[in-house]
Amino acid sequence: MSLANHVPLSPLTFLARARRAFPGKIAVVDGDGTEVSYETLGRDCDVMAGALRAGGIRPGDRVAVLDLNTRWLLAAHYGVPGAGAALVALNSRLAAPEYRDILAHSRARVLLLSPTLLPALAVSSADQLPVETVVLLPGAQDPAEPGEQVARLPGAWSYGEWLARADSRGIELPGDEDAMIAVNYTSGTTGRPKGVVYTHRGAYLNAVSVALEFGLSASSWHLWTLPMFHCNGWSLTWGVTTVGATNVCLPSFDADRALDLITRHPVTHLCGAPVVLSELARAGRRRDFVAGRLVRAAVGGAPPAKETIAAVQQMGFQVTHLYGLTETYGPSLVCEYQQGWTDLPAPVLAERLSRQGVPTVSVGDVRVADGQLAPVPADGRTVGEILVRSNTVAAGYLDDEKATAEAFRGGWFHTGDLAVMHPDGYIELTDRSKDVIISGGENIASVEVEKVLAAHPEVIEAAVVAVPDQRWGERPVAFVTTADGEVTERELTDFVRDRLAHFKAPDRVYFEALPKTSTGKIQKHVLRAVARERTQGGPGAPEGAA
Repeated sequence: MSLANHVPLSPLTFLARARRAFPGKIAVVDGDGTEVSYETLGRDCDVMAGALRAGGIRPGDRVAVLDLNTRWLLAAHYGVPGAGAALVALNSRLAAPEYRDILAHSRARVLLLSPTLLPALAVSSADQLPVETVVLLPGAQDPAEPGEQVARLPGAWSYGEWLARADSRGIELPGDEDAMIAVNYTSGTTGRPKGVVYTHRGAYLNAVSVALEFGLSASSWHLWTLPMFHCNGWSLTWGVTTVGATNVCLPSFDADRALDLITRHPVTHLCGAPVVLSELARAGRRRDFVAGRLVRAAVGGAPPAKETIAAVQQMGFQVTHLYGLTETYGPSLVCEYQQGWTDLPAPVLAERLSRQGVPTVSVGDVRVADGQLAPVPADGRTVGEILVRSNTVAAGYLDDEKATAEAFRGGWFHTGDLAVMHPDGYIELTDRSKDVIISGGENIASVEVEKVLAAHPEVIEAAVVAVPDQRWGERPVAFVTTADGEVTERELTDFVRDRLAHFKAPDRVYFEALPKTSTGKIQKHVLRAVARERTQGGPGAPEGAA
């Protein structure tokens, strides 16, 4: 190898190319309507990298950013690694103690902070945070002009003052493609979040993969309904730039605001969890909304309800179902759309689209395996764990060799998700391994019951967990949020019994908001604790439960 035939892979090269090929093209439409060209975005990233170096940041250091979906968080995906540091994009929905824990664990030296989110940190001065430097990002309170007075956090720099000391070297590419580009903290559905280490190589490969799988091109407009902090926006913070497409920033998700932006701009793509699709469908029904052009909608994080898929398709959205984890840079499976599916009846098509699918182009191999890591039969019935082997699997957990060894045992990354392999090679998720409910010796997949509950027209979201039962061992209970509360426990129980075996119907249905992590995942461990407390000493399963 020589410099002529080996250049370290890094998504930083995507920005260099976009600046060269599309300097005047709109790269970002910010939340306030400001339009930023690729040349301007590149200069923003250059000066950010220069300011970090001037402040003492060196290769391998960590720089945290707490911001909503804005041009500045997007710029940090290039400016921070362009200074040789690793980006720690913080969830914008955490509690103050969680922020301090993550900043301390990551050993971030600098925090770039949106003034809008300053109250979330619950501090009165910058020295109360476990970082060396706090910089207030531009916003309504800080227009990024040197010397301007702003509402400040004592001890913090304004963005304009901080940039004034930047060097002139701009973004610099890494010498090693296996260097850290980001540390992403898992959402923590159980236990304390872990820092997942991404490399330049992995980010490059997954960004290209997701851009290809999602059909992005230079004419695409991507609406940020997905938080950029979540797996670096499923690698799309780099993937959109890969092809020189346009980012439309939605600071935080609001279904009506999203539909307004789709109407105002030529939006072609958006992403999100199933609740994003369900809320878009609900808002669309209120407004009789139909998109003026085809919108590709990627969904992941949980199996979407078939009814939701059908509803958004009627609005002019084409659903792409993805599956992945923080440890796989986001998407690692895609429900690849087959040509013959177009002529399928809507319910059958929705059934196909609800499967997680086949490996994305960047993934080396995925299998559904038994306890000995051997592939299970491709019969659509035998359940095993999803294992992944790929260049787009994270390097490991920051400062946690034990957790890394456990997750990577046997030469595979163990997802902890259970699935079946269909005869056509498509994988379908059945449950998280810890969420299987064993009642009277029979397995109940909570996700199966959740899908049925979510199909009820009055149900917005549903979660099913196990509670101990003296007779049956475990029984399912459900937590749901509804549109207007005009549905009863009995109605929902009968609704499930009409569609599944009676023993799978929940014994209890609780109507309340579901606790979630900052990335929108339902906190099942919280619901289990609540359910156990409420059913302690209660009656066993109802008649016909087994």
